[in-house]
Amino acid sequence: MELTENTGHPRRWAILGVLVVALLVIVLDNTVLNVALRTLADPVHGLGASQGELEWSINSYTLVFAGLLFTFGVLGDRYGRKWFLQAGLAIFGLASLLSAYAQSPGQLIGARALMGFGAAAVMPVTLSIISNVFDPRERGRAIGVWAGAIGLGVAIGPVLGGLLLENYWWGSVFLINVPVVLIGLVAVALLVPDSRDPKPGRIDVVGVLLSVIGLVALSYGIIDGGEHGFGRPLVWASIVGGLAVLAVFVAWERRVEFPSLDVRLFRVPRFAAPVAVIGLVFFAAMGVMFFSSFYLQLVRGYSPLETGLLMLPFAAAQLVFAPRSATMVRRYGGRAVAVTGLALTSAALVAFAFATATTPIWIIAAIFFVQGVGMANIMPPATESIMSALPREKAGVGSAVSNTVRQVAGALGVAVLGSVLSGVYRDQIGPAASALPAPIRDAASESVSGAYAVAERLGPAGAAVTGAANDAFVSAMHWAAGLSAVIAALGILVVLRWLPGRSAEEQVLPPEPATDPELVAA
Repeated sequence: MELTENTGHPRRWAILGVLVVALLVIVLDNTVLNVALRTLADPVHGLGASQGELEWSINSYTLVFAGLLFTFGVLGDRYGRKWFLQAGLAIFGLASLLSAYAQSPGQLIGARALMGFGAAAVMPVTLSIISNVFDPRERGRAIGVWAGAIGLGVAIGPVLGGLLLENYWWGSVFLINVPVVLIGLVAVALLVPDSRDPKPGRIDVVGVLLSVIGLVALSYGIIDGGEHGFGRPLVWASIVGGLAVLAVFVAWERRVEFPSLDVRLFRVPRFAAPVAVIGLVFFAAMGVMFFSSFYLQLVRGYSPLETGLLMLPFAAAQLVFAPRSATMVRRYGGRAVAVTGLALTSAALVAFAFATATTPIWIIAAIFFVQGVGMANIMPPATESIMSALPREKAGVGSAVSNTVRQVAGALGVAVLGSVLSGVYRDQIGPAASALPAPIRDAASESVSGAYAVAERLGPAGAAVTGAANDAFVSAMHWAAGLSAVIAALGILVVLRWLPGRSAEEQVLPPEPATDPELVAA
């Protein structure tokens, strides 16, 4: 049906601005923390956190966030998206305050988990609110701005973190969230309309519990395996157990009268294919983001602020190209745009596989830019395809599924590619580490950060250790980047095989009991 009247909310663009601010503060926080890890490890200027405590200061957030995204998306549809947005922001702001003034690594880990709880309430409802306040003809552009905000937050987080750490104490990277959250709460109260599923049916308590247990167990196994290796029984028990619970969840959703997730959606290529593409891309991209920070700060010797500035080309590409991706989709079709984006992303990841300790830094910045352009043309059309496969009243489910897949795939990418990185690094540095005294040999062999700490203790003799560590890390980076490029390239095959083209008839799952064309038109 051709739409002649714009059905969007009169204040939809102002509402989008509020949602982008709420989203930015969530995304910024995780990337801001990445550049603060070395400071937090310092016993004088930080908390004296161990390597394991540093990892869990990030992972406690990720675990709670990934485990609750789907549940909060479903509950937001049922009980009101505005209420969930306000509650999530308030919890996130309080947890940020607790994180800023944490007195021990344990307190920081607990506060970060609470931040993940708040973020899980915010993330899915931002996208579902967009789907409800924008006319289908403008939704693609709005989702492009939303996706651009995610990319912008990922890239400018290190810049902001570097600026704060150079001028203030480590807690400032969390404290800065508080005034932003307060402004966001006022803006949400004044501008954002409430919306919910008008016919939610009975709540699927069993399905909700199964999704939380399965996602938490799977995420824990992935994260713990990435830290300590995948050779331990606990890791595989967690991963296999999580997958088994999720399989039970799918079986339950197929037979229950009011499912949290209608699994029939995964028979619709317009929904299933972009979900798979988002998972593959974030698996590849987040792993590369993880090791590129170590490459720039240790191997290349840049400060946290300089490292953040070098990632700005990625942010610029997201800011420029993501909002324009909807126009490209209308002109060339979603399949062509997604394939182009995946090809550019894969090319950027391949380029990382050839970077060395002496590669001109402008080439590294150009690689980030190309990766940003590629991802700016993947996320918006993929997300729009997912959201347009659902009626507006079920927008939270689509948002929750896409965000959960993105988060779990990102954690899996960091874990798997990080394991590849660690394994190759240990093999490569073995000969050099074997010449070191026993007390420091393990630290130098564990990670490039450990090798640099050892080198500082050795004084002038440490130059040989850092040289060997740099060579080992770059070699390991090449293997991890090559694997990430292959994973991203798999997305091209998925798009070509299953994503409908420009002229393909749209395949959507109609709302019950009848289809409303204005709600499902793309």
